[in-house]
Amino acid sequence: MADTWWNHAIVTHILVALFGMGSWISVDSIWVELPVVVGVLPEGWNLPAYISVLIAFGNLGPVVVTLTHHFAPGWLNERLAIHIIQALAVVASAFLALFWSQVAMVSGELRSVPFLLLTFILSLFCCTSNVTFLPFMYRYPPQYIRTFFVGQGLSALFPCVVALGQGVGKLECIEKSNGTEAHYLKENFPAQIFFWILTVMLVISATSFLALTYRVVIQAPAEEAPKAKQEMGNTEEETHPLQNGDSPVSEEQVEVEKQAPVVAFWTSRNIYMLLLLGISNALTNGVLPSVQSFTCLPYGNMTFHLSVVLGNIANPLACFVAMFVILRSSVGLGMMSIGGIIFAAYLMALAALSPCPPLLGSQFGVALVILSWIVFTGLFSYLKVVVGTLLHEAGHAALLWCGVFIQAGSLIGALTMFPMVSVYQVFQRARDCTDVCS
Repeated sequence: MADTWWNHAIVTHILVALFGMGSWISVDSIWVELPVVVGVLPEGWNLPAYISVLIAFGNLGPVVVTLTHHFAPGWLNERLAIHIIQALAVVASAFLALFWSQVAMVSGELRSVPFLLLTFILSLFCCTSNVTFLPFMYRYPPQYIRTFFVGQGLSALFPCVVALGQGVGKLECIEKSNGTEAHYLKENFPAQIFFWILTVMLVISATSFLALTYRVVIQAPAEEAPKAKQEMGNTEEETHPLQNGDSPVSEEQVEVEKQAPVVAFWTSRNIYMLLLLGISNALTNGVLPSVQSFTCLPYGNMTFHLSVVLGNIANPLACFVAMFVILRSSVGLGMMSIGGIIFAAYLMALAALSPCPPLLGSQFGVALVILSWIVFTGLFSYLKVVVGTLLHEAGHAALLWCGVFIQAGSLIGALTMFPMVSVYQVFQRARDCTDVCS
């Protein structure tokens, strides 16, 4: 049985990647589909502000999980919690496909109650996944953490690919007597089909996790490797990350680890890595996505699409590179963060100068903004995987705090940008087919 394809390490890597794909694919899909749904729902372009608030409330899930781990260590069954939130996500996504366009009268105004309620449920699932999925991955050797982050990168890439096939945001400029007017082309298929595709991807992720739990049950009792072999496996893992066949640790080992004191975890190096993780996720998940349209649309719709798609390709690609090359130097990680922050600063400057940024109308300007998004996303994606791998070595609690800092950084970044973008309108959006800079 051990020699069959089912027990091969490659199969485990594929299942882990598909499991990780389900972590943020729901919220990513809703953001990608916004250009379609805002034309139907009564909130219009105020809808992103509502979604941002609902995602913020979704952080109640991580708070509950973290407090449970702190005050009742060992009480929370991570497997059961993941099964529950995955089931809720699948049901919510299916309901979203069926009822997303339905409206109800609230306080005398039409509101898209089903869409907003289901968006909150999906946000709760995505936010909670950071503090349940990552700790669950402690059962596996470190190389699988990197595969998990590859899958998490795919959760942003797949919706973009589907949206490109759908034809979201396509327009043509029509010359009229009173000037040029933007005409938006009809999508190739409706939002309902898009949300059904999301449901299928969530089902695939949930099925992959079910397969992983089954593999844990059949493998863990039979394989108890001695310490010497385990140490040899750790060395081999760095050399052949995809060929390593180490089995997950048993549930008993995980429970012992949960009960162990975590004081030794709070070293200056671990705190430093957690801070880097929080800052990088604040930028990649909160600050820069809020202004991506302001940085790209002045250069054209194609620039925006290329920045989104190629940036999302850079994410899993950087995670894949991290499977073979791990930078363990604190100074190196700091320099990499500084490099990412430099590109982030350039993109923020473009957003602040919108709709008339520098090098407008120049192919060099277009190439520079696309390259900046690719490098910025790639550097911080690599950093996230490396920090996650290093924290895996510090134990189960370290991965819990890894998820907490990822979510906290994302939340702080989003809450910082929300009033600037949606309330005070600090950034000015370029108008399609209209030259306001000549």
